Amino acid sequence: MGAFDLTGKVALVTGGNGGIGLGIARGLASAGASVVVAARDEAKIDSAVAELAGLGATAHGMRVDIADEAACRAMPAAAAERFGRLDILVNNAGLAKRRRPETMSLADWRSVLDVNLDAAFVASQAAHPLMKAAGGGKIINIGSMYSIFAAPWVSAYAASKGAIVQLTKSLAAAWAGDNIQVNAILPGWIETDMTRGAKEGSPEFDAQVVARTPAGRWGEIDDFQGPAVFLASAASDFVTGSSLAVDGGFAISG
Repeated sequence: MGAFDLTGKVALVTGGNGGIGLGIARGLASAGASVVVAARDEAKIDSAVAELAGLGATAHGMRVDIADEAACRAMPAAAAERFGRLDILVNNAGLAKRRRPETMSLADWRSVLDVNLDAAFVASQAAHPLMKAAGGGKIINIGSMYSIFAAPWVSAYAASKGAIVQLTKSLAAAWAGDNIQVNAILPGWIETDMTRGAKEGSPEFDAQVVARTPAGRWGEIDDFQGPAVFLASAASDFVTGSSLAVDGGFAISG
């Protein structure tokens, strides 16, 4: 596997018990990494850990509410304590609340930013000294097509995901000297539990997504295995501050 080999590496994936996070965890595990799945739903954590173990990986589950600053800040050290090191952090856990901006309360706005933006900053900040002491590391932040586009009912989500791109660039610039590469993945329309209602509930919307996507389909969670392994491995040692769209061409289609 060469430059893409993650044998001996330890990865922490927030929200790794389902959806895109699970797809990423599968990829990292298949490349040889030990994986810590951090999330809130214990049943889904157990299921994900069992699945990763079935791939031959060493996996561990950690129940964490990343909106709790203290718990989020303690999470990277807990992962490193479990496996002796921390090489890869994937800030994937996310929250969306469908509200038009004129109807969104400040509490709802803050709850979205707490999970999507603040937690990514806190976890990255806590991972930094561990990675610096080890001689380097990889941080992958999960953005969205709404890092680029807008819609009237996702103002907080879009704001948080747009900020993730700028946070990625800032951390990349700050920590390049510590041999820590920080990049972002911007998913397009991916078939997950979060999007299944929209896909199955509206044939018109489903058709619009497929028509707009040059690849001619919705994405699947396993489409994230390769991009995640690339950004987590030595293959991307000279790539930092970048945002990689994993969208079947959605962003380039008018």
